[in-house]
Amino acid sequence: MQFFISILLTLKFFLAPPDSNYVESSSFDIKQDVISVSNFKTQEKMDFVFNMQIYQLGCDTMPNVKFWRSIMNLHKDSALFNTPNDRNVLSKTHIKNWEGLDLSQKSCYKDSLRNCYCLDDSARILLTNGKSFFYDFEKASANFDRGIKDFIANGVDPWYAQAILMIESPNKLQKSNAGAYGSFQLMKDVARLFGLKVNKHIDERADFDRSAYAASSLIKKICIPKTRQILDSLGITGYKENELWFRLLVMHSYHAGAGNVKKALFTFRPTEGNMNLIYTLWHTETKQFRSASQNYSQLVLAAMLEVNEKFGLAPHQLNIEPKPQKESALR
Repeated sequence: MQFFISILLTLKFFLAPPDSNYVESSSFDIKQDVISVSNFKTQEKMDFVFNMQIYQLGCDTMPNVKFWRSIMNLHKDSALFNTPNDRNVLSKTHIKNWEGLDLSQKSCYKDSLRNCYCLDDSARILLTNGKSFFYDFEKASANFDRGIKDFIANGVDPWYAQAILMIESPNKLQKSNAGAYGSFQLMKDVARLFGLKVNKHIDERADFDRSAYAASSLIKKICIPKTRQILDSLGITGYKENELWFRLLVMHSYHAGAGNVKKALFTFRPTEGNMNLIYTLWHTETKQFRSASQNYSQLVLAAMLEVNEKFGLAPHQLNIEPKPQKESALR
């Protein structure tokens, strides 16, 4: 369903030169990407985080991101056969039909796909189920305004609030297999570290505002400082903390832990801070940084694009041409 919006933003904002939003982190205005839109159901004004960098850097054209957008719109009864490195879609199947095959039939079908697409006999082929039931962005958007305000109140870039709410638990309050819980999917120890009560009688991770406080504190006091330390150890300087690649790297630290992100980065030792660092991380694997960790920022980008379109904020919906940034030529 489409959201009807009332954008309280001038066209000058969208057409501004690519570098006009960039400021030194010491004077970074955390509210600079926050705009006002109207909610589809209530028509009430709500805060929303929008940043043109995702289009200026060409993230909407990346095969991995386009793949996850397809998964976010695919019913759970269906699945896509794809190659893990580039997420090239080979075929679509109905889950019940696939589960009705025996092992030899499944093997033969995958061999036929390898033959059809001229893949090596040993090439991995993945089957990824549709997740439209999980990525319910209409439900998730109901919490954007509240999350944005909570993060700003704690002095944290609200971009992170919206990103987390889009992908961690967008359809309902639930507990992960690892034990994370709440809208911001916090582990018990993290919640307790920032003052939340979690015991057999009460779990404040279910309290949205308390959970938002803990999540924003985690980002402010651990994820961002640790990410800076990692970049310092690699000799990467001169970046700005509102650049998309830095925000995505912080999100990786939020999900996998800064220590695991550091180990992954040190396998290829980037010398510059840009989106190439993130793209390489998508294909980097260590003992504790595997598929779920590699996919994390891909999901963030895919969700951002999906939500922007639901709010009518994609460049083609606004009839504007985003000015490309120099970084996009590095892909």
